[in-house]
This record gives sequence, C-alpha cells and structure tokens, in this order.
Amino acid sequence: MDLSPLWISCAVSLASTALTTVIAVPVAKLITSLKKLRRFLDILLSLPLVLPPTVVGFFLLILFGRNTLLGRILDALKLNVIFTIRGAVIAAAVVSFPIVYRTARAAFEQIDPDLIDVARLLGYSGINLFFSVYVPLSFRALAVAVILSFARAIGEFGATIMIAGNIPGRTRTMSVAVYTAMQSGDRRLAYIWTAVILALSFVVLFLMDYLVSRQYRSSEHD
Repeated sequence: MDLSPLWISCAVSLASTALTTVIAVPVAKLITSLKKLRRFLDILLSLPLVLPPTVVGFFLLILFGRNTLLGRILDALKLNVIFTIRGAVIAAAVVSFPIVYRTARAAFEQIDPDLIDVARLLGYSGINLFFSVYVPLSFRALAVAVILSFARAIGEFGATIMIAGNIPGRTRTMSVAVYTAMQSGDRRLAYIWTAVILALSFVVLFLMDYLVSRQYRSSEHD
C-alpha cells in the first residue's frame, strides 16, 4: 500500500498550519486596532469559511495562474504553485485561515484594556506588547485555533484538488486518495484512508477538548 498520501497530508497540514498561524494572528491583532474598514475586512477575511472549497480553489487558480502578474513573477522565480505541493499548502492555509483569525481576534478583544494600559506604562509597545501581553494572555485560545486549523487542513479536498491536482506521490493527499479510490472502484482502499482520517481527526479534537477543559478548570479556580 502506498503511504505517500499520509505523509503528504501531514506535511501539508503542518506547513499550512504554520503559515496560517504566522499570518492570521498578527492580522487579527491589526484588525482589532482598526476603526475604519474593520467590518469590511473582517467579512473579507472570513469568506473562506463559508465559500465552497472548490470556489476557493478556483480563485486560487485565477490568482496563481501563469497569465496573471503574480503567476508570471513566481514562474520567473521557478516557484510554481499550480499542481505542486506548494499549491496544496496554500489551499489548506487559505481554507483554514478564518479559524485562526476569528479565534485570535475574539481572544484579543476579550483582554482587559487596563492590562494593556499598564503594560504600556511599563514601556511595552508594538512587537513587545504583542508577544509579551497579547499572545500569552490568549495562548490557550490560540492553541485551540491552531489545532482546529490542522484538523481542517487534514481533511481539505475541494480547493486542494483544484489547485494542486491529484498527482500520486506529489500532491495526492488522503482526502484526494479517498476520492481516487472510489472513482477506481477500490472501496477497500477508500475505507482505509477514511479510517485514517477519522483517527487523526479524533486525536486532534481530543487534544482540543483537553485544552478547553483545562482552560475551563483554571478559570473556575481563578
């Protein structure tokens, strides 16, 4: 049995989760500090949460296609996205972005403003304030968001197959492998990959539930 879909899915999920976290958390902090265009940007950044994944994949195809400016630049740099593992990472990152973004934004908005004022009086500002106050106070919420982002990336199918395709050993993830197995009539293989996805998802959600329950118990003690 070819195990490459498992390794590809794990690699794509880890890379996309890291990419999503690095981008979504600072963006969430930026949005909370905005007064103008805040609602519009919030809706725009949340769109992948409600759009069909195939539509997201279609937009990514348009964005990274060779006929666009971005596509030409990436092509000149030999950084092709279409039908590559990079495309799979970007697809998973875009689809899971709203999970981290919205959770981080909500967590930042719940921080007591008095704590922020005290930190500023102590000399914290900018990046130091972000990493020394905002992130530590929101750590558990951010951890849950990162875990959910990973779980979402593990099961991503629509956007992935649109932009990364279905290349064995290169871009075929477990979700795509289930689809391929069913198309070829190999139900046994489809069952196996489905069971693996279910097991991974269960472990991820169990970890998330553990973190949430710990947070709830610690808040009760406080």
